[in-house]
Amino acid sequence: MNATSKWLLPFLLVGTFTYAGCAKEEVVKKDEPLAPAAAVKPAPAAGVKAAPATVKAAPAAEPIAPLSGGELKESAAKKESAVSETSLQRNLETIYFGFDSSTLSAEASAALVKNVEIMKKNPERKVRVEGYCDERGSDEYNLALGERRAQGAAGYLATLGIPRERLSVLSYGNEKPADPGHDETAWAKNRRDEFVFAK
Repeated sequence: MNATSKWLLPFLLVGTFTYAGCAKEEVVKKDEPLAPAAAVKPAPAAGVKAAPATVKAAPAAEPIAPLSGGELKESAAKKESAVSETSLQRNLETIYFGFDSSTLSAEASAALVKNVEIMKKNPERKVRVEGYCDERGSDEYNLALGERRAQGAAGYLATLGIPRERLSVLSYGNEKPADPGHDETAWAKNRRDEFVFAK
């Protein structure tokens, strides 16, 4: 070895150890959220049986408490009462009047006889007779005419056996038309008495 090589050898050794001893810069990944377990399915190694996937069941809904016998009967009775109330009300016929008249026609009298049959089957129920008019005439006149129509029908019901204390009358005059039109067809529908079961 010549003198130059001897002199360089320590520097080369120190440089080699220094270079070899320096760690490479570590690359550190930032935290990232993991993908849902269901989306990541590692492939099983060759010859290895895959484990069955576990599925987490959704939380069970709160059980609905069954109704007791009394509650079921009460619920059924309410539904039946509402249905019978509606059908009962629908069975009461509306009667119609001629222009500027409170006289009962033969058709109106026949309808009142049918209404009396329904009222007699429901003796605990009161009935309100509502009188209506068409739009012609003043408000005061129509209220008075509606009152006469309702009173006439209530009087006839009383003669057919409905106690007067079960009956009340109310005139709407030309308010609440059955048909909003402005011709004879509409007016004929609006000159009427309606019968409403009241509690």
